[in-house]
Amino acid sequence: MNYAQLRAFHAVASQGSYTKAAEMLHVTQPTLSDHVKSLEERYGVKLFRRQGRGVVLTGLGRALLEITRRQSYLEAEAEQLLSRAQGLVTGKISVTADSPYLVVPLLGDFYRRYPGIELTVQFGNSERVLQDLYELRADIGLMPESIDDSRLHALAYRKDQIVILVPRGHEWARRSSIHFEELNERRLILREKGSNTRAIFEQAMRRHDIRAGTILEIGSREGVREAVAAGLGIGLISDSEVGNDSRLHPIRIRDAALNLTEYFVCLREAYPMPAVRAFFELVETRVNAPAGGL
Repeated sequence: MNYAQLRAFHAVASQGSYTKAAEMLHVTQPTLSDHVKSLEERYGVKLFRRQGRGVVLTGLGRALLEITRRQSYLEAEAEQLLSRAQGLVTGKISVTADSPYLVVPLLGDFYRRYPGIELTVQFGNSERVLQDLYELRADIGLMPESIDDSRLHALAYRKDQIVILVPRGHEWARRSSIHFEELNERRLILREKGSNTRAIFEQAMRRHDIRAGTILEIGSREGVREAVAAGLGIGLISDSEVGNDSRLHPIRIRDAALNLTEYFVCLREAYPMPAVRAFFELVETRVNAPAGGL
């Protein structure tokens, strides 16, 4: 089997685009297309179908991606093993997290321990974190829920609580807690669909028969904070993300279970990679530290 053709297939499959895959491999797009076309013609199969400006995998293509993904991680693991044998701690880790507040301090600690490992980090909701893991755009994810999926290795990191945010001039700005019913018919500022924090809150609203007056949907936590500060409504955020913004005041909902646990997750085949395993070992030291973790 032609390795260059498999490598080309894997790049297109993981990037969802011939253009992005060509940039990643530093080859021309026609060269990449020829490799994929030759692979399909050799076996008389279709691995992709075009959709808009990108491509999507066929059923056979998805099955082949599972194999090439394992191969890709084995290659990375072998490269890191050989580098470490030379006394070089090198490699790359890409992380997708649901917020910067928990992951960035860990990345700082990790960088100080392993300055030779290149780090990249992106942010998105829970849906985005999982998608990036499954489609190989990230090695490690941080998300506020546990997924029952045998493909994933997960480590519980920290328990958190969902609170509401009001601006300092709000009528509740001197209160530390409210009853859930007080949110009835209020204007709420929520994250986009796909946010686990929003999903937990909306489930609690249904249990308590609470209806929002209106909902302003914003696609980032930073956007939620700014909208609350501007007086556009009552926001929703996890307690660890409150920070020290003097414009905002957090309030606990006393009669509702609005708890979540943040998990670090990766694909099981990614965990043996030295850099990924080293990151999880750092997380475990934080979890087991007397004054931190859960």
